[in-house]
Amino acid sequence: MSNKLEQLKSMTVVVADTGDIDAMKRFAPQDATTNPSLLLKAAALPVYRQRIDAVVAASRQRNNSDADFARDCGLALSVDIGSEITRIVPGKVSTEVDARLSFDEHATAEQARQIIGLYEDMGIGRDRILIKIAATWEGIRAAATLEKAGIECNLTLLFGFCQATACADAGVTLISPFVGRIFDWYKAQGTLPASPADDEGVKSVTRIFNYYKQHSYKTVVMGASFRNTGQIEQLAGCDRLTISPQLLEELENDSGSLPRILDAATATSTDDKPGATEADFRWQLNSDAMATEKLAEGIRSFAADQVKLEQMLLDWPHA
Repeated sequence: MSNKLEQLKSMTVVVADTGDIDAMKRFAPQDATTNPSLLLKAAALPVYRQRIDAVVAASRQRNNSDADFARDCGLALSVDIGSEITRIVPGKVSTEVDARLSFDEHATAEQARQIIGLYEDMGIGRDRILIKIAATWEGIRAAATLEKAGIECNLTLLFGFCQATACADAGVTLISPFVGRIFDWYKAQGTLPASPADDEGVKSVTRIFNYYKQHSYKTVVMGASFRNTGQIEQLAGCDRLTISPQLLEELENDSGSLPRILDAATATSTDDKPGATEADFRWQLNSDAMATEKLAEGIRSFAADQVKLEQMLLDWPHA
C-alpha cells in the first residue's frame, strides 16, 4: 500500500505551506502558498541570499527614501521568491497582499494589480498566481472586483462561516479556512476534541465544503494551518489542503490506510444561502468570538512579520 501522502494526493490537491525550495522539490506538491511569516523564514535560508542581494540592489536604485524602499523591496522579494516557486510546482502560487491593507478595499485591489504586473514583467502569467487577501469585508469586496478582471484570489485568515459564504457569493477562486488556529482558540478556552472528527477546525471546513457543494459554488476549499496529521486525515477528499513540510513528512512515513472523508458527489448541507449584506456580515462576524479574535490576531501577526521582513531588508548587509 502507498503511504498516506500518496493516498491523500489521489483524492485531494496537496499544496506546500512553505517557502523552502528544497521541501517543495522533495514533496512535489501541485501548488504552493506563502505569507509574510513564511517569507521571513525563507529569507533566512542560504539558498535565497543571492536573490535577496539582487532584489535589494535593484530596489535601492528605484527608491530614495527608506520607507519607499522597504515597501517596494518587500513586495519585489515576495514576487521574486514566488517566481522561483513557479519553476518547481506545476500549479499556482499564492502571493499575499500587505496585511496592513486589510481594511482598504481600493488599496488592496491596487496592490494586487501591482503584484500581477510584477509577475508578468518576469514572464509569469496571471493564470499561475493567486492573490492572497485577508477575508475582511473590504478584502472580499476587493477580491470580487479582481476576479471580474481575471485576477484569481485566495481569501485567507478565514475562520467564520459568514466569511466563507460571503467569499462564495463574491465569486472568489479559493478560500483558506484555518483549521489549526481554530483548534488553538478552543484549546485556549479549555476545550480539546475527543477525536479529530470532533475538532472545531475540522468541523468548520467540513461545514463549508458541504455547503459549497450543496449549492454548486465553484470556489475551491483549501484547508490550512494544521497542527497534526489527524486533522488532515479527517479532511481527506477536500478540494485542496496546504500542509507544512513537517506534516507532509509524517504522512509520507505512515503506510496506514487513508479513507476518503469528504466527497463532493455525496455532500449535503442544511445551511441556506444567506445573501448577506455588509451589515449582516459584520454582525455575524461580531457574534462569532472565535472568528473575530482570530481574524484580528492573524492580521496583526502577518502585519508584524511584514514589518520584520522590511526591517531585515533595510538592514541587509549588501544594500
